[in-house]
Amino acid sequence: MSDFFRVGDKLLNRVKLDRIVDRIFQLRVSGLSQQEVAQRVGCDRSFVSRLESLAEVRKGGSLAVIGFPLANTQALLELCQELGVEYTLLMNDVERWEMIESHDGKSLLNWLMQLMLEMSEYDHVIMIGSDMRIRLAEAILGDKVLGVLLGASPIEGDCYLSPQQLRKLIISVKGE
Repeated sequence: MSDFFRVGDKLLNRVKLDRIVDRIFQLRVSGLSQQEVAQRVGCDRSFVSRLESLAEVRKGGSLAVIGFPLANTQALLELCQELGVEYTLLMNDVERWEMIESHDGKSLLNWLMQLMLEMSEYDHVIMIGSDMRIRLAEAILGDKVLGVLLGASPIEGDCYLSPQQLRKLIISVKGE
């Protein structure tokens, strides 16, 4: 998407909007009230409230974690088991390609469709991967997807994900 776009007679700047939204959340995280933040950035308090509602992740419920290509799958699998994640599918780059090459086109598509059907039954799905994989999961599964970006697509080779980062996210989602 371009940094500038037109809506009716207005020329809008996407980068400016992103900066303002980031600033709103930074101020809220620092402890300011919605009213104080609204005054600082020049908007209504209700706008700050609505932004928070749009970005809110509901705590609790069932959780699935999917991710590839990861360098430290074993440590992340053990962490998911420790924290009671109901479904985990983590692969390194070699495992991912072996899985793909073990299927013909039809069976691979069926496997992916079955996976998406299973994921739709979970309250939250943490998708660890490239920007394209995360966007695809969001398009199919909607707001239940929480993306952890490893990099821009295509990712070649394995990426390390901090177990502490994943631990914090899982605990936040589970509400524990």
